Amino acid sequence: MSFMKKIWILFFFSFLLIACKNNSHEVLKINAKQLNISNDIKQDSSIIQLFTPYKKKMTKEITKSLSFSPKILERTDGNLQSTLGNLVADLSYEKANELFKNKTGKTVDFSMSNYGGIRAAIMKGDVTVSNAFELMPFDNTIVVVELNYDKIKALFNYFVAKKTAHPLSKNIQLTIENDSYNVLINGKTIKKHRTYFVATSNYLQKGGDGMIFFSEPESLFDSNFLIRDAIVDYFKSKDTLMANLDNRVIVN
Repeated sequence: MSFMKKIWILFFFSFLLIACKNNSHEVLKINAKQLNISNDIKQDSSIIQLFTPYKKKMTKEITKSLSFSPKILERTDGNLQSTLGNLVADLSYEKANELFKNKTGKTVDFSMSNYGGIRAAIMKGDVTVSNAFELMPFDNTIVVVELNYDKIKALFNYFVAKKTAHPLSKNIQLTIENDSYNVLINGKTIKKHRTYFVATSNYLQKGGDGMIFFSEPESLFDSNFLIRDAIVDYFKSKDTLMANLDNRVIVN
């Protein structure tokens, strides 16, 4: 049983004990007193003893090694792409495609997330649960949106105009020259007559970071699966994290 569950159970039974008393009470007066917290206040050893085992268990869990990184992975080491951004985009695509295919029988075309959503680098060495929480501290879920031709064009227009390394999965080959670009999705040019399934976060789907092309899609699938959990699962599945800069974004 988790620490938080035990705390809630304690509060619940305390509430029952109070609620079950037959005596009725009426509040006549409330007295308030300000207590300044300082070093003069002594620690309660009984409370420390109560929480210490949970603290030790939590520390052990979050520092558990999941994988190994042979080099630093960060969001600033490339030109409109990055090693860490590529890693996040690709693992998000893999998990989104797995969940979406199991539910609908259809496949995801690519994934896109936001540069600002990556909050920490991964250092060389052991990769832990703590690294996953530092990398993705938000409780954002994986969603898949179905976009028509105009919104797909708006997506890449946004990417090129912002000149920011928003993570794109390896299904994309985007070549940029000045303000013009050419894009291939899974090796093919964008078709006007079809729609595309794009994996992203529920935050961006609601227009976060100005990505309004994700709002009001042709269809929406919310997996209710945390991106952070997808990161942890991916780390667990890999002995060594491999992420490189490639030709998914080429700037001439």
